[in-house]
Amino acid sequence: HPDATAILSTLDGAPAYTLFVQTRDPAAEVWTGYRPGLEGATKDYGADHSADCAGLLEQLPESIAGATRLYHAFGQRPDLDRKLIEIQDALRLQSRRGGHPAGQWIDPRSILHEMRLLKSEAELDLMRTAADISLEAHGEAARQIAPGRYEYEIEATLDFVFRRRGAWGPAYESIVAGGANAAVLHYVANDKLLREGDMLLIDAGCEYRGYASDVTRTYPVGGRFQSPARELYEVVLTAQEAALKAAGPGTTLPALHDLTCRSLAQGMVDIGLLSGDVDDLIRSEAHRRYYMHGTSHWLGLDVHDVGRYTDGEKARTLEPGMVFTIEPGLYISENDADA
Repeated sequence: HPDATAILSTLDGAPAYTLFVQTRDPAAEVWTGYRPGLEGATKDYGADHSADCAGLLEQLPESIAGATRLYHAFGQRPDLDRKLIEIQDALRLQSRRGGHPAGQWIDPRSILHEMRLLKSEAELDLMRTAADISLEAHGEAARQIAPGRYEYEIEATLDFVFRRRGAWGPAYESIVAGGANAAVLHYVANDKLLREGDMLLIDAGCEYRGYASDVTRTYPVGGRFQSPARELYEVVLTAQEAALKAAGPGTTLPALHDLTCRSLAQGMVDIGLLSGDVDDLIRSEAHRRYYMHGTSHWLGLDVHDVGRYTDGEKARTLEPGMVFTIEPGLYISENDADA
């Protein structure tokens, strides 16, 4: 709800949760919808105490008086930033009368991001549902692919299935890219005509109860892959299956990426897209001409979710509860004469 602010405190020796919210206003709710109000803040959202958000800045000095540590993400609410600094400066000036500012200011995102990275079983269930909805949407979209259709028609099918299954909509701007458009990594115009013999790349996933899915697949326009499209598809599929097999606790995302790159490089040599020794090709990064992005990223409340990728200078070891993508690809521009 707009203008809601939570204060979590242990100042009285036990955790307390105060939620500042908009008060009920029947006239305003006619235009903008139901507000839970002060009663709903405690009844529906589990707050110990509720208060009018209009009085937040005025009540803030009392709410944080005596705090030795403040957890606050600066840069999100300039008015709140200024007030917190003002309160702490005032406490410094009151040091003779026993006033003491907080000794530590901590960005809570360092804690919250770790919590978000390691999913609970309840979160994993939501993400499985999001993935199932995206699977159904891709299947329905694939059945609509045909020469003479437009990319946006396929996108509309995805959106329809997302909403029909109860998702909030796409988790990110869907990519529906036919023919040469598929080699543009963040293509979102989705307005071109599909032609017989094209390949159609769909990068689309839904958001379900706040949790994102992320699925990229390539389909033939006209019902059947034609060479060299079939060869390229098999190279990418082999790389993905190798990474899926290796994924698990104890490995790292860079290790999965290295495995994927090696598989793709070997496949490109096998079909004649690259030539030379695979080790030499990887060392010289020749494979990056056709595979220029990483294999994986965290997935959760955002498509590119938060969480550290490293422990110091080392790659982070994967643990149960982490969710990430495995998405190799090959992108060959239509004006690449060598290809």
